[in-house]
Formats: sequence, C-alpha cells, structure tokens
Amino acid sequence: MISLIPIESVWLWAFCLNALLIAFAQRVPLLTRSGWVHAGALGTILWGCLGWRGWLSVVLYLCFGSLVTRLGFARKKKAGLAEGRDGCRGPENLWGSAATGACLALLIGAEFGSQKLLLIGFAASFAAKLADTFGSEIGKRWGTKTVLITSLKQVPVGTDGAISIEGTFASVLGSFLMTFSIVSLFFVEIGSFGVLIFVMGFVATLFESFLGAVVQQRLVGLTNEMINFLQTCFAALTAMTIAYWWG
Repeated sequence: MISLIPIESVWLWAFCLNALLIAFAQRVPLLTRSGWVHAGALGTILWGCLGWRGWLSVVLYLCFGSLVTRLGFARKKKAGLAEGRDGCRGPENLWGSAATGACLALLIGAEFGSQKLLLIGFAASFAAKLADTFGSEIGKRWGTKTVLITSLKQVPVGTDGAISIEGTFASVLGSFLMTFSIVSLFFVEIGSFGVLIFVMGFVATLFESFLGAVVQQRLVGLTNEMINFLQTCFAALTAMTIAYWWG
C-alpha cells in the first residue's frame, strides 16, 4: 500500500516544483499556453497525492502521446486529419484524458477505500488513453483500410467509430507502453495486476470506438473530450471491479 502524507509542506513543494517546470516547459510546443497552466495544476495534484512516481507516470504519458501525434503530422494535416493548433493540446484535451486519473489520485491522497484498487484504476485509465492516442494517430496516418466497428463497412479515415488493423495494433502497443511504465514505477503495489491493466487499456479503446459509432454520431454536442472521459472511466471502473473479484 502507498504511504501518503498530504501535509502542507508536500503540497507546497509540489506546487513550486510544477510551477518552475511549467515555466520552462511551456516553450515546448506540446500544449497551449492555458494547457500548460492546467498541466501545472494536474502535476501538483499528482505529486501531492501519489508522489514523484505518479507525477512521472503522467509525464511519460504526455511524452508518448505527443511523440505519436507528431508522427506523419504534415501528411495528416494536409489530409485534414491532424489535431488542431498544430498538435498542441488545450485544457479540454488535458482534462478529457486525465480527469478520471486525477479524481482517483485525489481519493488515494485522501486514503479513501482501497489504495491498491484505486491505483489499478488510475493505471488503467492512462493505459486506455494512450492506447486510444496511438491507435487514432497511427491509424489516421498509416491505416490502409478503415471500417466502422459496428458494421465493419469501409468508411473514410477519421470517421467516428472507425478502426483499422494498423491502428488496432498501435493501440496494443500504446496500452503496453503505459502499463509497463506505471507498473514499473508502482511494481510493489500493482505488479501482479499488470496484465489486467494492459488488457483493459486495449479493450477500452474498442469501447471508445463503439461509443463513437453508436452515440457520438447521434448526439450533437458530444465532444471527443467527453468520449475520452467516458473511455477512461470505463477502463478504470472495469479494471477495479475485476481486480476486486480477482482478490
């Protein structure tokens, strides 16, 4: 179990460290200016609740996600499939991906419930999101045949709910990288549940594609960020439920 003491000095140290790092990191074109401010808030929460390991795990998520977004970016931009703002994420992208993990981190910091189960949910949420990012970005760039997950009918690249073989394999890789990173950092706490986290990270990407095909195309105003939040919630809650049953 994680030993956490969320006293004032810990939070002050977390805030000052993240403020200093953001002051330098905002020169890197990964997030918008407001995105970096929100990243500082997220980083403070993670360090205050989970320590440097929780903070580093999400920094690795950001690095992996930004790297895969940049792969073939010029070609995706020419085809109209690239992320807006030249690939820089804003606050809505940040919290759509990390709100579930941040809430679980706060529960861990408050020593609410089983810290082990909450940490498994935290890991699964980020494994799911990186798997989704890998699948989407690589699928849009190198997917040779894109089909709708519900009907398997061929659809244009970038269609909500569309999948490809290349993107699916990329999702597996993304889930593995994030799972390996977090389990390596928290091996004593959740090492035995690594396979569960990895599988749920991938399964949640299929769930996200299903939502895109069935729900997002029918409900006006349901944004990608909302879908991302639902995906990470699904991954976290399902992983925690299975882990609880598993014992």
